[in-house]
Amino acid sequence: MFWTLPNALSALRIVLAPVLLALAWTRHEHWFLAVLIISLVSDILDGKLARWLNQCSEWGARLDSWGDLATYMTVPVCVYWLKPGFLRQEAVFFWLVVGAYVLPVAYGFVKFRTLTSYHTRGAVISAYLVGAATILIFAGGSAWLFRLAALVLALAELEEMAITTVLPKPVTNVKDFRAALRLARNPMDLRA
Repeated sequence: MFWTLPNALSALRIVLAPVLLALAWTRHEHWFLAVLIISLVSDILDGKLARWLNQCSEWGARLDSWGDLATYMTVPVCVYWLKPGFLRQEAVFFWLVVGAYVLPVAYGFVKFRTLTSYHTRGAVISAYLVGAATILIFAGGSAWLFRLAALVLALAELEEMAITTVLPKPVTNVKDFRAALRLARNPMDLRA
């Protein structure tokens, strides 16, 4: 099952990343927000649909991670272009978010030469929080949720780095650090 609805939604996020950049660059903030919401909703739906339709796959998990990476690397640039005042006001939390996304990805590439695709509970919770906070920011709301999301994200990404540290090879869909420890202790349970 190469092309399924969940995989198509993950691929959509990759396609929408340059659209988000173009909309931000041309200062179409309302269209940017609409496309961002579509991207974030597709991120929520792809995993749920994969499980509901019994279409979970290694390839789908990796495609989802590439869609996440495309979105998470695009949005900070768009914030820089569209919300420079917010960026100045919330610089510490903004850079905490950027670092929390970049460091685990870089560490995974250094150790495994591939993008990690753990989809931990912490990563899911932080994705919901960061997504909601980003929408709130672009809708003109308060920054309190963004600050909370940044802290939760930092903790989730520290867990992902710990998982990368203990695993001898890349494994998809590792729900938490304890699961990674179990996999590391039982090499027969490791899958490609």
